[in-house]
Amino acid sequence: MRHVTPSGREAFFPASELIVSKTDTKGRLTYANRLFCDVAGYSEAELIGQPHNVIRHPDMPRAVFKLLWDAVQQGREIFAYVKNMTRSGDHYWVFAHVTPSFDGAGRIVGYHSNRRAPDRGVLEGAIIPLYADILHTERSHRNAKDALSAGSRALSDFVASRKASYDELMFSLKSAA
Repeated sequence: MRHVTPSGREAFFPASELIVSKTDTKGRLTYANRLFCDVAGYSEAELIGQPHNVIRHPDMPRAVFKLLWDAVQQGREIFAYVKNMTRSGDHYWVFAHVTPSFDGAGRIVGYHSNRRAPDRGVLEGAIIPLYADILHTERSHRNAKDALSAGSRALSDFVASRKASYDELMFSLKSAA
């Protein structure tokens, strides 16, 4: 896939619809529903086999993805706000529910994600400023490992300051908006 430059324009999808995708354990797409393809601007054939991060927006803190991957690789579901990027460079926000998929023996064989349109009040009042702060922290380090560690600390500190678990915080933000 080619390099995409952010356009600064936001794309939206209907609140009544879900973006759905599945990946293997390495994060390569094995399924993308029609809405995923339409919003991202890629055909299904272009997406299948590609890393899911083909739609990663550079404004997303790496610490959020580390938290997400840590959870699903441990067999837990997670909810997270994510800013994605379309083929044209536009961005779109989602409230993602990511779950591991298991085989009959209980082994993780992939991941499934349903994404809803997020609440704008939550985005503007909490998530966008939080992610900007975490990203600033990450970008203040030259070394990628140090950047990720600092970003993870900033995210953890924010969650702890709210006296809730990460999951509780995501739903308290959702229900408060």
